[in-house]
Amino acid sequence: MVKKLFIWFVRIVVGFLVLSVALVAVTRFVPIPLTPLMVIRLIEGGLEGKWVGIDKTWVPLEAISPAVQRAVIASEDARFLTHTGIDWDAVQEAQKRNERTERLAAQGKIKRKRLYGASTITMQTAKNAFLFPSRTYIRKAFEAYFTYLIEFIWGKRRILEVYLNVIEMGNGVYGVEAASQRYFGKSAQQLSQREAALIAAVLPNPRKWSPAKPSAYIQRKASTIQARVAGVALP
Repeated sequence: MVKKLFIWFVRIVVGFLVLSVALVAVTRFVPIPLTPLMVIRLIEGGLEGKWVGIDKTWVPLEAISPAVQRAVIASEDARFLTHTGIDWDAVQEAQKRNERTERLAAQGKIKRKRLYGASTITMQTAKNAFLFPSRTYIRKAFEAYFTYLIEFIWGKRRILEVYLNVIEMGNGVYGVEAASQRYFGKSAQQLSQREAALIAAVLPNPRKWSPAKPSAYIQRKASTIQARVAGVALP
């Protein structure tokens, strides 16, 4: 009995490895038509009686303004070109900041805990393209696996291209091209540096903030991003 279970376990693991590698290899060249998050948002909208649909337009990286590419890297993952998928330096930094925040909260010096993350563009791309959102350790393990897999098979340029095409940019809006058309009435190739910075500034919570109607906080964040982009290299 134990032997049979072990054999089935090995088959499942091998099958998953083969299928996942094949999927990543295919999507190295083929646009990703739908992501798990898009499906979830559709279901959520249906259950709430609010149909939002899916507004997305896949474009090659060459059709996205370099200003957007630099702004997103500056905002989300400054070491994108140098890490191998997971930025372990950022992980350590986030852990130290979270420990300090927890101490201050325990001492009553702050009212609310703010947890800092260290998610790279590669990690976000792996999560958005292949996985359902959750906070479980199992999901994190799969995220790490796909993160290193797409780094190896896709490379930085393709990772950035997929990221900019599938990232959630508002209710039912996915990808920079759709966001550019929705919020600024122009293609992603025509975005100015300020517009690019505003799009990058809302990425942590694109359903709460809008690049077309930025709050004072988003305006300040966009200005900070603009100040950083000069030194950002592209893949």
